[in-house]
Amino acid sequence: MTSTTKPFADINTIRETQEAVSKQPELGKVTFKLKGKSSGGLAMVSKTGPLVQNGKADSSRDGKFSLVSDEPIALLGTDTGANPAEYVLHALAGCYTVTLASMAAEKGVDLSGLELDLGFDIDLNGFLGLDKSVRKGATAITVDLKLTSETSNRAQLEELIAELPNNSPIYDTIANPVKITNRLV
Repeated sequence: MTSTTKPFADINTIRETQEAVSKQPELGKVTFKLKGKSSGGLAMVSKTGPLVQNGKADSSRDGKFSLVSDEPIALLGTDTGANPAEYVLHALAGCYTVTLASMAAEKGVDLSGLELDLGFDIDLNGFLGLDKSVRKGATAITVDLKLTSETSNRAQLEELIAELPNNSPIYDTIANPVKITNRLV
């Protein structure tokens, strides 16, 4: 394992994973789990659940990580954690990091730095039910990326960014309809 602060993915490990999933496509079926519980007011605490791959649960991640969400005071919360929109941005930023590092490795681009500045625009008139013509969710998400490389030119870095929409699972999830099932248990 390489210890570094620069964005990095091991091309050999990527290829080994591609080969394993190619030979056993069922290994590509993965479910991430999360359990959440109100902690009062608008705040909530979530904990990671088991990682399920090919129908088999790996409980080593069960409860390993905690996430706290709340709303800022100006939006009726107690400001004890990042709000859900910030978690959406964090998910996108995290996925972009994984995706860019992996694509760079595949293309032989040595990234020395990666910074993201993200924005989530929302019109609360929709969420608050004040204007039925305004959607309840984001009206726009912006991502400004700063990629640095001592060995690649700007065109190569722009090519990586241009390919993000075709490769990022979280981008795909946000940009395209996904069936969400809500059940009372």
